[in-house]
Amino acid sequence: MVIGIPKEIMQGEKRVSGIPETVKRMVADGFEVLVEKGAGVDSHYPDADYVAAGAKIVDDPEIIYRESDIILKVKEPQFNVKKGKHEIDMMHAGQYLITFLHPAAPGNHEMIRGLAEKSVVGLTLDSIPRISRAQNMDALSSMSTCAGYKGVLLAANKLSKFMPMIGSAVGMIKPATVLVIGAGVAGLRAIATAKALGAVVHAADIRPEAAEQAKSLGAKVVELNIPEELALSPDKKYAKALPEEWLEKEREALREYVAKADIVIASALVPGRVAPVLITEEMVKSMQPGSCIVDISVDQGGNCELTVPGEEVVCHDVAIVGIKNIPGMIPNASTWMFSNNIYNLLKYLTKDGKIVLDLNDEIVASILVTKDGKIVHAGTLEAMGLR
Repeated sequence: MVIGIPKEIMQGEKRVSGIPETVKRMVADGFEVLVEKGAGVDSHYPDADYVAAGAKIVDDPEIIYRESDIILKVKEPQFNVKKGKHEIDMMHAGQYLITFLHPAAPGNHEMIRGLAEKSVVGLTLDSIPRISRAQNMDALSSMSTCAGYKGVLLAANKLSKFMPMIGSAVGMIKPATVLVIGAGVAGLRAIATAKALGAVVHAADIRPEAAEQAKSLGAKVVELNIPEELALSPDKKYAKALPEEWLEKEREALREYVAKADIVIASALVPGRVAPVLITEEMVKSMQPGSCIVDISVDQGGNCELTVPGEEVVCHDVAIVGIKNIPGMIPNASTWMFSNNIYNLLKYLTKDGKIVLDLNDEIVASILVTKDGKIVHAGTLEAMGLR
């Protein structure tokens, strides 16, 4: 089978789905690998290293899409301005696409329909189940680590005050206050980074265990008082989508903390579902002028009502960062993590040199989005109102 690694075309995206190290392993596994010219340059992986690893460098992405059985990407298919056509239009029936599709996000529904109409087999990395045997392929956790770290640095750069307490000849300057909503992988990294920068940190999560982990990192926990049976999946591994009445209670519990925060890191997600809106416009209005919200959950819709996906905006004198590729801002580290995750998934799915999808397997069932011309992902069907 032929694997294609195209250059990412989202504006500002510097990551790549394969590095020479993983390409070498793919070749050793019996695959032919096509890499678009310059695909790894922004992550500091030159074409010569790919050639040395056994890949073939291709100038035209259309050739890669036409000749590949499997496409490995970082971000969902986009419109390629240089070619004047959408990446999906370059794909073909029966082709496998492994990437972050974020299929439940409303902004991606048209793209997901396009994949189904093209009969592409779409596999999304954001739905890898957090189970022990899937840890080494969990790209969402890897990228969440990057986003939590870099998200705090982005906010600190936008803030018009110091993060730590500063002593001066004219008095003490209070430390910044940071609120982290969602104490998953991204949230915990954000807490650790904000604490290291000297901020006072509050954290909120509907999962008791996650709240405890936030507390262990030095955050002051916001009590949300959500019943465990509503907050957790039956296996107690994931957060569940809350009914609207309980979402409103969660917003009410967060309201005073949002109003006092200099920085809000919003990273609350429900696996395979649209992110819950936890910060309303009224809450943004209550924030101090010059404050900043970094909405890490933007790929799945965002936690803030005013977030504009892919953009940075200022609303009511509050900066709201909706950048969709924060991990791409630290491309060397994030690419190394991502490329190893995606290779491990590819290895898991492959038997005798071909991808074999066992629909009874928990990992496969979780990540499969489109197959045989149909949308099959539960969270996506629910978000589209089809289930």
